[in-house]
Amino acid sequence: MSYELNFGYAQLSLDRNSNERKDDAWINAQLDKTSTQIVCLHNNQNLLRHPQTNPVACFVPRENADTFLALSRRPVFLGANNDAAFFALDLSQHPIETLAIPQDSEFVDLRHVGLTLAGEHASLLAYARGLTYWHKHNQFCANCGSPSFRTSGGHARQCTDSACGRIIFPRTDPAVIMLVEDMSDPANPRCLLGRNKRFAARMFSTLAGFVDPGETLEQCVEREVFEEAGIRVNNVRYQASQPWPFPSSIMLGFRASALTTDIDIDKDEIEEAYWFSADELRTFGEWGDGNSNKCLPRSDSIARYLVESWLASV
Repeated sequence: MSYELNFGYAQLSLDRNSNERKDDAWINAQLDKTSTQIVCLHNNQNLLRHPQTNPVACFVPRENADTFLALSRRPVFLGANNDAAFFALDLSQHPIETLAIPQDSEFVDLRHVGLTLAGEHASLLAYARGLTYWHKHNQFCANCGSPSFRTSGGHARQCTDSACGRIIFPRTDPAVIMLVEDMSDPANPRCLLGRNKRFAARMFSTLAGFVDPGETLEQCVEREVFEEAGIRVNNVRYQASQPWPFPSSIMLGFRASALTTDIDIDKDEIEEAYWFSADELRTFGEWGDGNSNKCLPRSDSIARYLVESWLASV
């Protein structure tokens, strides 16, 4: 039995025009098209309409964007779809009260509303957030310390020192996230879920962690599970991935088999962790419902996908 791969921020269908965006004249031509849409951001927050009642992505039409472009004429090209180009514009240098944003619109943390947005729109806003965050934090060359400038439509930066000229590309930090299963009793399969101190109340989720330098993804899964829960695993299998630009990660999903079952949590990272049967998981509530003792991760997360796909297989 399969489970549909339909989680958040992974449904972008734009053509990123990797070759064309290297041409400044082509970028300028896209920016001047009447069909172009502008994705505005402020301090890592996205512009949305009706965020308190019925959140929807707010794309500013090119014909209404002159005021914003006058504040920052270096938007980041995101891609094109059906002749409509999309650009991200970071307005963080200007106080919100001075910006002529559309009526009933507000800058909001995407993580608070991403679950309610159309998948394509949530993916586009997350993509814009990730790229603008990278630009904000890479304005100087790490090699020589000179200022850097945008190139390739905003998908690279270059050192201004001609003696250096280092090209800097957007950074994505790989993190593994894993569903650990105990199949020692085939009649009673179990999976390991834990509570990180930063989690929402009552939520139990899969374990996760960042990949170390010089480490394979499989080695990282084995290390992180042992460090966080004291469980030894093998048979690490890739499942799926999810962009997570909060601020700059990609979540690489795995399933692994438990070799040991005695839990010994790292109390600096994990508050509690338990083995749960499939029947127990099916009694869990939904993230944010407030009506149950335990709840699953939010439905737009790869953690939820890993749990649901495991439930579908046992």
